[in-house]
Amino acid sequence: MRSLLVGTGIGLVLGAAAVGLSAVASPQEAAPPPQDPRTVTYQQLELFAEILARARQDYVTEIDEPEAIEAAINGMLTSLDPHSGYLNAEDFKSMQVQTSGEYGGLGIEVTMEDGFVKVISPMDDTPASRAGIEPGDLITAINGKPIIGQTLNDAVKEMRGEKGTSIDITVLRQGEDPFDVTLTREVIQQKSVTWQLDDSDIGYIRISTFNERTTPLLEAAIAGISDKTGGRPRGVILDLRNNGGGLLDEAISVSDMFLSGGEVVSTQGRRAADVERYNAHTGEVFKGVPMIVLINGGSASASEIVAGALQDRRRATIVGTTSFGKGSVQTVIPLGADRGALRLTTARYYTPAGRSIQALGIEPDISISQARLTEEELAKIRRFSEADLPHALENEGGEERSELSMPDEQPPEAYSGQDFQLDRAKQMLKDGSVTASMGLKKAG
Repeated sequence: MRSLLVGTGIGLVLGAAAVGLSAVASPQEAAPPPQDPRTVTYQQLELFAEILARARQDYVTEIDEPEAIEAAINGMLTSLDPHSGYLNAEDFKSMQVQTSGEYGGLGIEVTMEDGFVKVISPMDDTPASRAGIEPGDLITAINGKPIIGQTLNDAVKEMRGEKGTSIDITVLRQGEDPFDVTLTREVIQQKSVTWQLDDSDIGYIRISTFNERTTPLLEAAIAGISDKTGGRPRGVILDLRNNGGGLLDEAISVSDMFLSGGEVVSTQGRRAADVERYNAHTGEVFKGVPMIVLINGGSASASEIVAGALQDRRRATIVGTTSFGKGSVQTVIPLGADRGALRLTTARYYTPAGRSIQALGIEPDISISQARLTEEELAKIRRFSEADLPHALENEGGEERSELSMPDEQPPEAYSGQDFQLDRAKQMLKDGSVTASMGLKKAG
């Protein structure tokens, strides 16, 4: 006879405990032989089939079986780590469109945390960035409908849509009451690279994401700066702040431009033999020109590969705040016949010095905060990083992310500019605080 549960079910828990207390001890038996792992797996699959059949038969309304099975598959994968998952045919097509650099939506890099969509970084000049969406914001509802219970793919699907259509999102920001933001969707044509040259011949290159258009756009930026400076700018700033990552090949290609030979990054899979090493070609742009790379907590994945390569190879000085700490590589495996694709974490990546930044991030050579902080404010800041995500891979070296400390520099009280980190980077290049000697800080 089936038991019907109402309320909290406390009676069932207490009853089970009472049985346990009254049980009579039996003679100790020999431990059963270990089961074949394949047998255990088959038993679990039988359990799944039984539960599905029971839900199909007895659930209060008729269930959508394909949708339920898809949710179960995705739940299994997301329990491994926050970056693995299942993409159905529609989601797979959407991902392909996104990596091509053009799609309709709001312009934010997101992940899932505690059932909410968490913003890793807003993309430059998009509805999200213009509305003031910040890294670390939690999106708790879309058009008044709570996100709890949805998958990340479902939430992203809701946020995308036709150009000109509006959407209301509810945002939860640390230290503030929840608030609603109305955004109008646009065709996100990510111009992933922008550049400019200031009066002091300091070249500024901003990379907002790593998609299929990044390398040719960077080549155009380098050509533009070279043309205006005779190939010899006074210094170069590469801005990777709030760049949530993207394609591994693009990160390698970008690093390659500023290095001459040698390793850029290596990846290692589950087995020790599964090692891939990626090297730069000979020849580099702006050789001998002092270079600064700007990073912050929104710099993740591919951004960290570039920053780590240029830091370890002593080609650039890293300035800003500690990066996000995503040191894993995902492989998208098409399943064919309109069955979508599997996005699976298949490797960790390592900087040229053999460092894994998983759950740690890239520590800047010179830490500079964008806003002025007191010791009390610093103590209230919650670290926003890969390590905060549910089921995040641990750093295999057992290292933990360092505690927050007061940055080397922060804006003075009288500062009236818009971007203190960028202003300081320019000043360091002008006054020689950063030299051309392969990114090392000037002694003294």
